[in-house]
Amino acid sequence: MNSKLTNLCAAFILSGLSISAFADIAVICGPSADPVNKDQLTNLYLGRSFERKLVDLPEGAPLRDQFYKKLVDREPTQVKAVWARVVFTGKGQAPLMLPDADAVKKAVTTDPKAVGYIDKSQVDGTVKVLMTLN
Repeated sequence: MNSKLTNLCAAFILSGLSISAFADIAVICGPSADPVNKDQLTNLYLGRSFERKLVDLPEGAPLRDQFYKKLVDREPTQVKAVWARVVFTGKGQAPLMLPDADAVKKAVTTDPKAVGYIDKSQVDGTVKVLMTLN
């Protein structure tokens, strides 16, 4: 019976992890900011365009990894290499890394040029959703 309970608990935990591993990601900005489309957003987050101030979650954050995979189909190390090259050549600055969704929401609401992303479940009335990546 103990092994059945252990297996049941393990299945429950894994099912919860798989659900959270594929979160819907809301790309957000302040309520008065201009919209962007997916191509523009891709160019922004790959250092090809610098029309907006980018806000990012910290390296190693699961949502960050999902965001880059869903938006630009790249791994975190590839994205880091892109930004290292952009910064080294003096073409631009890497996205501002903030610790959590609350900090991202605050950053985009205080700067009309800022754009960021959070888990869709954390969206509230303080931000405008530009698009959802799922």
